Amino acid sequence: MKKIIKFLIVPAFVAAGILSSCHKLDVKVTSELTPESFPVTPAQYASVIGPVYTALRSDYAVSYWFLQSCSSDEAILPAYGANWYDGNKYQELHRHTWTKDNGWVNSVWSYLENIIGTTNQTIYIVKKSPDGPAKDASLAELKTMRALSYFYLMDSYGNVPLDTAYGTGELQTNTPRAQVFNFIESELKSAIPYLSTASGASTYGKPNRYTAFALLAKMYLNAEVYTGTAKYNECIAACDSVMNSGNYSLEPMSTYLKMFYPTNGPSMKEFIFAIPYDPSTSNGTMFYARYDLNRNLGIRYSYSGSTAGGNIDPIMNKTTGNGLSNNKPSGPRATLPEYYANFNDPNDIRDKQWLTGPQYWPDGNPIMVKTTKSGYDQFYTGSDGGAEYIYPLVIDPNIVLRANPALFDVGNDEIGWNMGTRNIKFYPDYTNTTSRNQSNDVPIFRYSDIMLMKAEAILRGGTATLGQTALSLVNMLRANRTTSAARTSVTLDDIYAERCREFAWETWHRNDMIRFGKFEDSYGFKNNADTYRRIFPIPTTALSTNPKLVQNPGY
Repeated sequence: MKKIIKFLIVPAFVAAGILSSCHKLDVKVTSELTPESFPVTPAQYASVIGPVYTALRSDYAVSYWFLQSCSSDEAILPAYGANWYDGNKYQELHRHTWTKDNGWVNSVWSYLENIIGTTNQTIYIVKKSPDGPAKDASLAELKTMRALSYFYLMDSYGNVPLDTAYGTGELQTNTPRAQVFNFIESELKSAIPYLSTASGASTYGKPNRYTAFALLAKMYLNAEVYTGTAKYNECIAACDSVMNSGNYSLEPMSTYLKMFYPTNGPSMKEFIFAIPYDPSTSNGTMFYARYDLNRNLGIRYSYSGSTAGGNIDPIMNKTTGNGLSNNKPSGPRATLPEYYANFNDPNDIRDKQWLTGPQYWPDGNPIMVKTTKSGYDQFYTGSDGGAEYIYPLVIDPNIVLRANPALFDVGNDEIGWNMGTRNIKFYPDYTNTTSRNQSNDVPIFRYSDIMLMKAEAILRGGTATLGQTALSLVNMLRANRTTSAARTSVTLDDIYAERCREFAWETWHRNDMIRFGKFEDSYGFKNNADTYRRIFPIPTTALSTNPKLVQNPGY
């Protein structure tokens, strides 16, 4: 997505540089940028708005992913000896014991507040420009981005400060969650008439009208959680607005996995809004896009083989002359057996996004790993611990804290490193061997989500429209994912399982678990059922810089 990324981050520092040069009185003035002259063209507006998109993609693949996914049963990152213990922040997410000092709680708050602050500043600049269609469209785009950021903040932290002014320096106290909901809804509705109705390359990576409708649908589906009042008919209406556009459709089985490959982009028929990534424009953030969405999810080395059959070999590709691997698998985030249990249909293409059990080379031979006896098992007590040991690579779906449960430690050996079913949905760019930067764009809203949100809203009491039922919508999706027989009935539990299969690793699972009443369930090593943990605490850093903030209940 190189060209799109460059368009989205056209340097706005040019204007800053020109303004700073005004202090150099000996410099001959050749041009003057004023609100009346800049920005006025679509390209100039794009250059001003670019930093908002840079802020959005800066930490989405790292902090935001960790907070949403590792606090659910979707993902777990245990320690491997001293590796990834990191001040207990992963264990706290899994066990639901986080505090206001948890590293991910702090960083996500800062990440989202940074997007909001950057957007407020940009809106301030754009509002001073001359009136016209380009200005109206730019303000609508910015309001939608701010609404998305406030949605993430409200969803994660509940009562949050509403700060929409730039330059005042006035601190804001928490706004009740329901009022934040109303603000986001109002902002989106006011933006919709001015947002583009186009899709594809011309609007890719930027919110169009259907991005706003998709966000409204997500808001309305969760409205009872956020406000206490259900809005299922409103959810259905927002979904219908996307469906009636005719701009989107489901990818068939043959291209489902390709939606997440390094080659994805505007050609993906399901993408309503996505964050574009490209290694050539990395300023440090793209390292994380590759490392955390790919390499650290079970893909330690570049892949050079076939994906046929589901058992593939991106874990290790450097071999000795006899086909043995000298590399151990990465010690990454894995999924839990409770979540993986939803992937129980061998005819479903979505089952192919996981690595588990025996692993094979592309020619069908088992991957054999060469290490030492002590390297394989750190608790080996024999005198020949340094002797060569060769074993077939088997990824054990069960995760056991066999080294030190108090430190969340599975062991810093190959038994430990081979634990946990791995997700390879965001497949690695094996043509890029010089860095960990990655080209996989990350979808935020997909057409399949629109379909499943509408199906769920109907089951929860909304009125069916367009001749569609919950059952017909689910079967329409499944017809593009599996060759198994269509369903004859559908329940909310079926919708939940379908969402697990469809949106694994896409940061929606915590949101789903809360709405379906499953966030307090026991899974893995977690048995904490505190309901106040459906929202995270206001972090220490925020409380220290804004004394007007009030901590969330329970913390």
